[in-house]
Amino acid sequence: MHLYDIPMILVLIGLALYAVLGGADFGAGLWQLTSLVSGRSRRAREDNKHIREHAHHAMGPVWEANHVWLIFVLTVTWTAYPTAFASIASTLAVPLFIAGLGVIFRGAAYALRDGSPNPSELGLIDTVFSLSSILTPFALGTIVGAIASQRVPVGNATGHLFSSWLNPTSIMVGLLAVASCAYMAAVYLAADAAREGEKRLTEQFRLRALLAGAVAGVLAVVGLAVLHSDAHMLYHRLLDGPGLVGVGLSIATGIATLALVGTRRFFLARVSAALAVAGLIAGWALAQQPDLLEGLSIQQAAAPHETLVVVIGAVAMGAAILFPSLGLLFGLVLGGSLHRPPTVAADVSSGSPQMLSTSRQGLYARLAIAGLLGGLALLTAAEAQWAHAVGVTSLVGCMISALLAVGPAQLAAQEDEEPLTPLRLPAMRLPRRRR
Repeated sequence: MHLYDIPMILVLIGLALYAVLGGADFGAGLWQLTSLVSGRSRRAREDNKHIREHAHHAMGPVWEANHVWLIFVLTVTWTAYPTAFASIASTLAVPLFIAGLGVIFRGAAYALRDGSPNPSELGLIDTVFSLSSILTPFALGTIVGAIASQRVPVGNATGHLFSSWLNPTSIMVGLLAVASCAYMAAVYLAADAAREGEKRLTEQFRLRALLAGAVAGVLAVVGLAVLHSDAHMLYHRLLDGPGLVGVGLSIATGIATLALVGTRRFFLARVSAALAVAGLIAGWALAQQPDLLEGLSIQQAAAPHETLVVVIGAVAMGAAILFPSLGLLFGLVLGGSLHRPPTVAADVSSGSPQMLSTSRQGLYARLAIAGLLGGLALLTAAEAQWAHAVGVTSLVGCMISALLAVGPAQLAAQEDEEPLTPLRLPAMRLPRRRR
């Protein structure tokens, strides 16, 4: 592994996280749309309203944080591989514009929903939110399809503005992206409903997860047939080349997810569903290496050595802050601390609801600092491949140690113990009325 490969690995990790976390939010919008157009009886209307409220409620604490990964992917690609980014952004300007427009409309609709008391306005807002939640992952999927099928030539706006992303491979990848989002969302929403004790809602999303998983599997098989006729080289490298590892992982974990959902083991289903999506991304990356675009390898597209060092260092320092923060956020969400009234929490580990002991917390903090400094030194000063590998390992250890130093679970429990003190205003005396 070379230094110029490291930012690409970071980009792929960010892309996988966005596909899993952001994809689950997009899929929740799709299920909101189906609840708007199905069922006319009173019971069906009540169930559909409950589905929409549950999806909206589940997205609340994390929906904006998930877009961090999209910004991360764009920024690192732009900085570390400027030639490739310029070619992609200029040739695929239309789907990028559609995706950006969808994110804007989706965010605006989500913000307006809580302030609309009118049922007709609320229905319109939910429709806009749902349609933009479908349009955005489809447009992003067509971008991946265009890159994978080598329809993005090197140069500023040298590719066709429409046929580059309106082709069989791009459309199939876009549809698969929408189906995967629906699949992820159903699994996650079923797990959230089960955690809250909503048995009827759990079963509704459980059935949706099984249906969406089957549809995603069928689209994946059809997609292989499309690749065979439209992008034969990618098809060959996916099934006979290095991409087979990722494809195999995706198939195995996808089947495992359906089995886990069928047996109502939703916590493990969350993990296996995420691995299924990550496997697809890994298979595509392995099948396409060492080329980033047609006629442009990763080495040729990479920025100068000094720029790559700064990018990797900035990512490492940002990760030391970001991962503990996201760990705390997801710990509070999954623990239900953001939605239930504050109560006295039970003992966390050793009989008292306190954070990790000072000595252990300090040890994790020191390990995080040591991993950061060691990783930056090895990636900056050393030239050997083994040193770069050790440097990347040190940075990963820095992220993990920083997360353990903060202790999200302990902070979440401590948050439960400290109810908010109501603000008391001084009593006001009204002037006496003169008789």
